[in-house]
Amino acid sequence: MTEDNLERISCDYFETLYRVARTVNSSLDVMQILQMIVSSTANALSVKACSLRLLGPDGRHLFFGAAYGLSASYRAKGPVDVAHSQVDRLALADGKPVYVANVRTDTRFQYGEQAHEEGIVSVLVTPLQVQDQAIGVLRVYSRVQREFTPAELELVEAIASLSAIAIENGRLYERLNRDYQAAIAAVRTRSLEEM
Repeated sequence: MTEDNLERISCDYFETLYRVARTVNSSLDVMQILQMIVSSTANALSVKACSLRLLGPDGRHLFFGAAYGLSASYRAKGPVDVAHSQVDRLALADGKPVYVANVRTDTRFQYGEQAHEEGIVSVLVTPLQVQDQAIGVLRVYSRVQREFTPAELELVEAIASLSAIAIENGRLYERLNRDYQAAIAAVRTRSLEEM
């Protein structure tokens, strides 16, 4: 790879990270942010697809938050059961990316056959964490077997961190909004009672 190509790739990664950070800072619409994150990630890495899955309240299942490049049937296959998906369990427990070279032959991947039918070969699973607490995973799916460079790993980890911040900000906003609405309702009720 030439120095010009490396510089162009670095510039593309920086622009992707910049776009993601700007979106996270400019919107409270979590679904819009997550959709932009998965599409930007897939495009920056020139991969088939990207998805973001969120850990359910029970801590045992990962549910789709957003996806880019995956068919509706693949997205509808159901939640990932963390107990049966060793790659997700490892990523969530260790707080580090987990690489799957080939979903068809790696038994750590829960839906290997469905992934193969979807045209997925390699997968990178990166945890989403807020204050060392796992809240989900960002997955990158490749059509061909490929390894990810250190620069690509750093980009995906940075995007996963920004994604976790966006999700947490959205959750905090929703909580504050609920509390505000409850306070307004209480004031109105008290005012009506005083009349």
